Formats: sequence, structure tokens, C-alpha cells
Amino acid sequence: MTTTERTARQAASGRLASSKRRPRSTPADAALMLIGACFLLPLLWLVLASLDTNAGYQTRLPGNASLTNFAAVLTPELLLRPLWNSLLLSAGTATVTLLAAVLAAYPLSRFQSRFNRPFLYSILCGTCLPITAIMVPVYGLFVQLRLLDSMPSTVLFMAATALPMAIWMTKNFMDTVPLSLEEAAWMDGASGLTALRTVVLPLMRQGLGVVFIFVFIQTWGNFFVPFILLLSPSKQPASVSIFSFFGQHGAIAYGQLAAFSILYSIPVLVLYVLVARGAGGSFALSGAMKG
Repeated sequence: MTTTERTARQAASGRLASSKRRPRSTPADAALMLIGACFLLPLLWLVLASLDTNAGYQTRLPGNASLTNFAAVLTPELLLRPLWNSLLLSAGTATVTLLAAVLAAYPLSRFQSRFNRPFLYSILCGTCLPITAIMVPVYGLFVQLRLLDSMPSTVLFMAATALPMAIWMTKNFMDTVPLSLEEAAWMDGASGLTALRTVVLPLMRQGLGVVFIFVFIQTWGNFFVPFILLLSPSKQPASVSIFSFFGQHGAIAYGQLAAFSILYSIPVLVLYVLVARGAGGSFALSGAMKG
């Protein structure tokens, strides 16, 4: 018997012995299956109801599957314009928040001060305040400054509400980039902003993608703020226009609501795929300090 065969047989016997020693956790498996079903059943209803012209709140197979519900919601008024408004609002908020978070996190990550930790804890406490608690004074401020029904003003306000958590996350990602790489760029004559742009940000682009997605999804699903600050139906995002499927006297167009929800979720899924492909391996710093 060769050494390779002996090693393979020992490895196989070790796996067999470990599998025999490992007890079966049937209650844990059943609990995990139950939790998975709680997430799967609403998605199953979403798909089945979108193909059923007579859909209700029960999960059932459609009698005659068709794309009528998708054709009914694929109009500029119901879907296309609200999705465009959601894209402008979410992308604008995520971009402004990310730029401000990078500029705020850089000194917190690179310069040591006795005020850094109290400032970070103050930022973290700022995320505990619910947005509904400040909407009344914010609405009064927008009325006085004549900023109601303004998309740029709404973007700036939503960026301000998302900034505390974004600063905290960006600072943690920036801490993973070694300071020695910046010092090498400074030795070559690069300024602080140049080193930040050419050294730090490329190495932490995966973290920037995480922050961008976090703010984007938070804004994409926000109903309350656009509903209060954006009054014109032509400027309201899809998170607000979905309210139109809930008619008077409790009547709900379940099929169209399900079709709209599926189409409403596609941009976020596409963003996940694009960022995951573009940012993969960006934290691979192994060997960066060698030589």
C-alpha cells in the first residue's frame, strides 16, 4: 500500500468515525426548517399571486396562470415613473451619504484623539432616535424654508439620517487598510487626499459597496419620509405609490400588488449582484507589505 492510499484510507476512516460520533439533532433541524418555511411561504405567495388574476390573501395555485397582473402594472404611472423616482432618491441618498461618511471616517481612523471615542459613541446614539420622533419639527422646518416637494432636499435629509451608521461602518472598514501603505504614498509625494483616493479607497471598495447597499436599501424601502415630504404624485417613489393598490372599503388588488412587489424588488437584487461581482477580493491585502 502506497503512502497516498494509506493517507486517503485514514482520512476516510476519520470522517466515518466523526460522523458516527456526531449525534443527530432532529429538533434543531426541525426548528431550522420551520424558520425557513416562515421566510419561504410569503415569497411563495408572492410568486403564485402574481400569476393569478383572482388572487387573494391565501397561498394557492393559480387556476389559470397568466401575466395579466404584470401587464396591468407595467405602465408609466403605476411602475416606471415611481421606480425612476425611487432610483433617483435612493442612489442620490447613498452617494451623498457615502461621500460624507468617507470624509468623516478618515480623520477618525487615521488620527488619534481623546475625542474620537466619545464622538463615535455619540454617533452611535444618534442612530437610536426613531425617524418618526423628529418628523414633526422637520416638516415644520421644510414648510418655513419652502423645501416641501423637493427631491434634492429630501435626498439631503435622508442622507443626514443615514450618516451616523454609515460613518461608523466606514470607519471600521477603513481601519483594516494598513497605514504603512499611505505612508509609502506620502514618501512618493502624494498628498493626504491623493493617498485617500488612490490607496485607501481602492483597497476598501468592498466595504464602500456594503455601506452603499445598506443606505440604498434603507432608502429604497422608506415609506414614511417620502410620504411626508414629497407631495406631488409625479415625484413619489415606488414605496409610496404601492399604497395605491389598497383601495377603499378594504378592497385590495392582491394580484397586481404581488406583481408590483416582484418588479419593485428586482433593482435591489441587481445591485447586490453587481456590487458582489465588482468588489470581490478587494480586501486581499496579503503580500501588500512585503518587499
